[in-house]
Amino acid sequence: MKIYTLHTKQNLPITLNEAWEFLSNPKNLKIITPDYMGFKTLSGDDRAMFEGQIIQYIVTPVMGISMKWVTEITHLKDKSYFVDEQRFGPYSLWHHKHFLKEIPGGVEMEDVIDYKVPMGILGQLVHPFLVKPKLDEIFDYRRNKLTEIFGEYKT
Repeated sequence: MKIYTLHTKQNLPITLNEAWEFLSNPKNLKIITPDYMGFKTLSGDDRAMFEGQIIQYIVTPVMGISMKWVTEITHLKDKSYFVDEQRFGPYSLWHHKHFLKEIPGGVEMEDVIDYKVPMGILGQLVHPFLVKPKLDEIFDYRRNKLTEIFGEYKT
């Protein structure tokens, strides 16, 4: 069983409160997801984030095939971190940790995603040229969109 990790960091020129308010609001996930993914929240985005919250989405990750994705917020510390875990969706395992910390002139946002692709060895074979590039593209889009919304961090 191969488990992959995607690790990203981005500095934003905003306060910790602004970062938390935006990033912990499930409704904002659509804003930072590429349009071609057809991302739509079905339920669970009607209140502030809390442990145990179930959020249901529709996504179209590849070849125009729509699928339901259900995640649960399993851990949360106000203005510090939250964890979402897939309960149903395209991965065999999806454990996404979101960390925020104040830095001089802004906030450091860190994502650590541990994931496993489905279909055993076949999934592992397509990972390097289908799954990994798609995840990199999604998180590059997210980085660019957050910079567009909040501005460039200056050291």
